[in-house]
Amino acid sequence: MNRTRPVSGHTANQLIARLAQARGQLRALIDCLPAGGWLGPRAGHLNPPLWEYGHIVWFQERWCLRARPGGGFAASLLAAADALYDSSSVAHDRRWDLALPEPAAVDEYAERVAAAVAARLRSGLDPELAYFAELCLYHELMHVEAWWMAFQNLGYAPPVRPDVSGALPVARLAFAAGEVELGSGSGEGFIFDNEKWRHPVPVPAFDIDASPLSEAAFAEFVDAGGYRRSAGWSDAGLAWRVACGACHPVYWRRQNAAWQVRRFDRWLPLGADRPMLHVNRYEAEACAAWMGRRLPAAAQWLRATQRPEFRSGMAWEWLRDAFAPYPGFAPDPYRDYAQPWFHTHGELRGGGPFTDPSLKRPGFRNFYLPERRDPFAGLRTVSAD
Repeated sequence: MNRTRPVSGHTANQLIARLAQARGQLRALIDCLPAGGWLGPRAGHLNPPLWEYGHIVWFQERWCLRARPGGGFAASLLAAADALYDSSSVAHDRRWDLALPEPAAVDEYAERVAAAVAARLRSGLDPELAYFAELCLYHELMHVEAWWMAFQNLGYAPPVRPDVSGALPVARLAFAAGEVELGSGSGEGFIFDNEKWRHPVPVPAFDIDASPLSEAAFAEFVDAGGYRRSAGWSDAGLAWRVACGACHPVYWRRQNAAWQVRRFDRWLPLGADRPMLHVNRYEAEACAAWMGRRLPAAAQWLRATQRPEFRSGMAWEWLRDAFAPYPGFAPDPYRDYAQPWFHTHGELRGGGPFTDPSLKRPGFRNFYLPERRDPFAGLRTVSAD
């Protein structure tokens, strides 16, 4: 089998059900859009929801129905779909200005594509189709999380309010020098191209926080003047801080001499039992440095997951590694998934409160520009030596 097509562990009916479940999550968010929300504000970290909805459907149709051997694609069920929804060729700034179909037309397109994909899956699940069905599933789930990010960023009322609190013990795990294998193997089910392939990495002795940093712990850094001083900030971090005038975390405010944090459309007091969220890599680096520590390397983070006391999945966690290819990297058919973002983005692992459990596996590599504050991203620290 082609090594870019890992074997799926799902049956046709399971894939159909999971795709429908992901669409249901998206539908719940669509139903909560406020008046005027289909386009929303123009911003570099947002997409117009009307464009993003069509793009999700287009992506599924492209890879599950239209892809042909040899790299070609059949015609779409929707006229001019490629000119509207191909994220590789439609510049981000243009997405608000396109003649996008109305929501009802996108609904019809979505229903036709979902029915055709289900019929094709039931007609015979070969490894190629299974691979692309899973690719489209995870692509949609990532976009669902992006919608949650946008709802938080814009202060929209969400469809549900999950509890993101939990005991965050202040404890550290110590590790002797050793070795860890970064990357994933061909026998592990679906993996993305940026995980290929597994390779050993030496890891010097270190200790690491057992849990992500809490809101209350991060407030200590803020109250100690962390945003006023240059110590601990990288040159790029200082430049970002000056350019945007950041003096405390985004979504925070002072109320009666106490910090509050906005969760979607409501303000809450900070919690010692909630992970710090919505910090960018510069803020995370500076806080870790103030503590006399550092952000983890990917190898340290991955090695720590072998201990049962290690808690993750409450926040995407910034690593100190740049997002870069592993030795021997080659892109998979969706060539623009990772390759265009190497060396400019930072790597994160773990998964946040709105990340699907299937994407919270230790080997999954997320990536954002270091200045992004809208992801559900936090930090944990390791020893500085």
